[in-house]
Amino acid sequence: QVQFVESGGGLVQAGGSLRLSCVASGSTFRLNLIGWFRQAPGKERELVARVSSGGRTNYAESVKGRFTISRDNAKNTAYLQMNSLKPEDTAVYYCNIVGFDNAWGQGTQVTVSS
Repeated sequence: QVQFVESGGGLVQAGGSLRLSCVASGSTFRLNLIGWFRQAPGKERELVARVSSGGRTNYAESVKGRFTISRDNAKNTAYLQMNSLKPEDTAVYYCNIVGFDNAWGQGTQVTVSS
């Protein structure tokens, strides 16, 4: 199992920006497809962005052009730069390995006010 610790969330006005970070334990981080997920109240968790071990990225349509995912394998860290935030981006954000049954961290709360 790889453990993730997310940080960087907070309260921001619509149109603002936040940068999320997650630090992973273990030596296999660099090998994995890493994703940022989010879960809003009453909704299922969804994948919003993912980055391959080589840096290839994919985004959900709802965040494309506004969010940027990146990773630093030397630091076992993944990032999510979120710009032009909207109230509908309000959720708890998590990072995790994509396509693998790995434990979830505590996440970091992002709240966007209108």
